Amino acid sequence: MKLTEENYIERDVSWMLFNRRILAEAQRQEIPLMERLNFLGIYSNNLDEFFRVRVATLNRIVDFADKNSKDLRERSKQALKTIGRLNAKYAQTFKETVTDVFNQLQKKHIHLLSEQELDDSQKEAVKEYCLSKLAGNLSPVWLSSVQGVNSLSDDSIHFVVRLKKQDEQKKGRRKGYAIIEIPVKKFGRFVQLPDVSSGNVTDHYVMYLDDVIRCALPYLFPGSGFNRFEAWSFKFTKDAEMELDTNIQGGTLQKIAKGVRSRKNGLPIRFIYDEKMPREVLKKLLEQLKLSSVDASLPSGRHQNHKDLMKFPRFEAPRGTKFEYPKWPSVMPAWAMAPTLLDVIREKDRFIHVPYHSFDAYINLLREAAINPEVKGIKTTLYRLARDSKVIGSLIAAARNGKKVTVVIELLARFDEESNIDWCKKMADAGIHVIMGVEGLKIHSKVTLITAKKGNLACISTGNFHEGNACAYTDFLQFTARQPIVKDVERLFDFIEKPYMSVKFKELVVSPNDMRRQLTRLINQEIRNHNLGYPAYILCKLNHVTDESMVKKIYEAASAGVKVDLLVRGNCSLVPSLPELGGNLRVNAIIDRYLEHSRILIFANGVDLEHLGVGEEDGSYHDYKVFIGSADWMPRNLDHRIEVYSPVFDIDIKREARLVVEQGMRNNYNSFRSQAELYKHYKAVEK
Repeated sequence: MKLTEENYIERDVSWMLFNRRILAEAQRQEIPLMERLNFLGIYSNNLDEFFRVRVATLNRIVDFADKNSKDLRERSKQALKTIGRLNAKYAQTFKETVTDVFNQLQKKHIHLLSEQELDDSQKEAVKEYCLSKLAGNLSPVWLSSVQGVNSLSDDSIHFVVRLKKQDEQKKGRRKGYAIIEIPVKKFGRFVQLPDVSSGNVTDHYVMYLDDVIRCALPYLFPGSGFNRFEAWSFKFTKDAEMELDTNIQGGTLQKIAKGVRSRKNGLPIRFIYDEKMPREVLKKLLEQLKLSSVDASLPSGRHQNHKDLMKFPRFEAPRGTKFEYPKWPSVMPAWAMAPTLLDVIREKDRFIHVPYHSFDAYINLLREAAINPEVKGIKTTLYRLARDSKVIGSLIAAARNGKKVTVVIELLARFDEESNIDWCKKMADAGIHVIMGVEGLKIHSKVTLITAKKGNLACISTGNFHEGNACAYTDFLQFTARQPIVKDVERLFDFIEKPYMSVKFKELVVSPNDMRRQLTRLINQEIRNHNLGYPAYILCKLNHVTDESMVKKIYEAASAGVKVDLLVRGNCSLVPSLPELGGNLRVNAIIDRYLEHSRILIFANGVDLEHLGVGEEDGSYHDYKVFIGSADWMPRNLDHRIEVYSPVFDIDIKREARLVVEQGMRNNYNSFRSQAELYKHYKAVEK
């Protein structure tokens, strides 16, 4: 099947539709108010990163004048146009949703005040805050002294301030313009004012730090001769040129990087400003910051950087009201409380499904390995790490106890580069052998190997070994002593240390070696089984599906009559409603309190859905195939990263994995069974 605009949604357009689903969660009236604020913050934060990386990449492609990349340039131009239209449409929805949530909070006695709404006692409290804490931490810079946008941070919100004299009506009146960076990192984005109680009711009052600074303006320009001040906020997003996205094929990728990066490096690609900023002020600001040719300029509300809504102050909810989801404590599985976890895993494959299970089960295994005399060494891959990482603490303890510890850490984990470099230094100082990635291949696999006298063990995860993520992301971790898998994990670390050596894996499915071929083989087997009259189906849970060859293969399977059910949280280029698919392709997506992150692949392998799991408990019988791992179906994962899928043999883990995917497909409350509807929406915007 040839991919066209009618049957393939471009990856970046699909991302906009995905982020719109997050915004839809914030609109739902039945969701607790603080959770709605959280979804608004996630939406905004996602959008910032999207513009820094993906829109920046599209702009570079468009700017690269090469006849061999003409088709790619045209597709990128069209994608940018669609993104612009969708962004403008969603921005209005976002603004309306923010207003609605704060109106609802006001009914619950939580008031967000501007500087113009303060009573006398609140004015005194704000003045005291400004004089005692804030004023000394604000350093205005005259606009005329700002040397372009590179002198300002795109992580921050800024004010442009217009200063006037009282006699401004006279001819020859003097004006001044200044820039102030809002110090959110030091003070937080929100300032709580004193509560006011009346009877059994307590009213809470909150201000944006921006509005508090508006009150402080008279104290920030002593000796300047100005006595009237107005301020408008703005922010911009720069090209995060650390990574030109690897969905572009290698040769073109290198050409674009060489031909365009030198002049696009770090330039702003999006500028957002207060829509009430006077045209005269906006013109001066754009000229001084050299932003006149910015790719996307969008008037917005009074406040920018809505990602800070995720950190809005929390208050006790009035009786009968819930501001947040009820707490769901993680459960420690019984096997993880055994005296010796190494022996427990040798008896039977084990798993945890975080955050429903406690990530401490993995930490406990590392701690045991760090002190157990039979353990000789630990090897692990690390992609993102918690700020105060218990994982690193256990690995350092192991090294100090004489274990041979090797850590492969990916320095190019987007936006975590600085943190990972710091961890490298700490681990190296503790005697850990640190491998800092592989040139040309980002290491995204999540595997741990424990070498021991009684037999080695391995852990294969769908997500990062990160305590924070394990509280918010759903992920599977499989622990096994099965030697075919463990041997392959050993070969994987050999491959990482010597990435150009020839390695064959017997059980693991590894990219960039042969993952694409293996996945194609598995889908082809389902097509053959269907044609032979055997049960055939594909049931998968993934984050993203955008790879064109995989999209074609899925369409081929569905067109042939294979039932394909996909639970795809994020980017999805598929259009399930195509008539030639005969209703055999269903795509569902879950946006809920946790980020659905686990990747699970299930293939019938000739086994009827109604008779799954019938056989010997050791899993050696002819059965449906299950894999868990780190890879999504995108070009970067299949071709440009070291990724791993591990087979699952244990019948209990298979059943759990299948249950997760099937229940996700049945979910009609938090799900968006509307990939087709989103496609119609996208086409409507195009028109």
